[in-house]
Amino acid sequence: DVNLPKAVVSTQSTGDFSKITGNVNPAAPVHSTRIRVGRSIDGFGLSPGITKDQRLGVEKLFASASKKFEGELSGDYYPLTGMEESVRKQLVDDHFLFMSGDRNLTVAGMERDWPEGRGIFHNKDKTFLVWVNEEDQLRIISMQKGGDVLGVFKRLASGIQAVGDSVKAESGKGFMLDEKYGYVHSCPTNLGTGMRASVHIDLPGWTKEGVDKLKARCEELALQPRGTRGESGGQTGHTYDISNKHRLGYSEVQLVQTMIDGVNKLYEEDLELQAAQKAE
Repeated sequence: DVNLPKAVVSTQSTGDFSKITGNVNPAAPVHSTRIRVGRSIDGFGLSPGITKDQRLGVEKLFASASKKFEGELSGDYYPLTGMEESVRKQLVDDHFLFMSGDRNLTVAGMERDWPEGRGIFHNKDKTFLVWVNEEDQLRIISMQKGGDVLGVFKRLASGIQAVGDSVKAESGKGFMLDEKYGYVHSCPTNLGTGMRASVHIDLPGWTKEGVDKLKARCEELALQPRGTRGESGGQTGHTYDISNKHRLGYSEVQLVQTMIDGVNKLYEEDLELQAAQKAE
């Protein structure tokens, strides 16, 4: 029996913005901010074992529920099956479209019956997205240009609430939530909050210092650096994807605070490294 830390999540834990202090320094060279969570709906299988009928059921339920989204969250659902080429090209250009062919998902049986039952929802401003039946039944995403992490987090919290309320109203079903392990996902690394809060930031000083040193420093700050091409995509230039490392054992508010504080520290140290490198 693996002794994992208890999840510190609740259905309201994303809503307590008042506990977050500060934001990412506006002077920091942050290109964009993205925060996502995964959610699974009670009564449907997780993607490695979900049946074709269940997958289509998730899609039908979400497509109908999403019509109830209001205000800045309102938008349209685009199924991958039968997608018009003009829509597909626009979603690719926006970097919204998830693709088939990921080796890990394929081996786990998550790409069976591709592309049936899969799709993407986004609002009019393209700042709120939901991926349907990719790695998880639902991936709820808030994103925008710049470094306003708090603003992105607030929209995410509203979005999670809207998705949950709409699905509940449509079907009577809630999200899979375990008292010990938090929100249930297809991948065990997402147990707990299932939340990944990230920024794309330029760190030329740290790049010159060495990627291994940056990785070690991120470890100390409970952060995780990646290349900007995603989890398996590698690194380009001096722009990094910096996110919270943990999902389980901390609340969403704690993880966002850790990311804000850590990114500010990395930026501060990057300026010091650049100055020292110029002086050499």
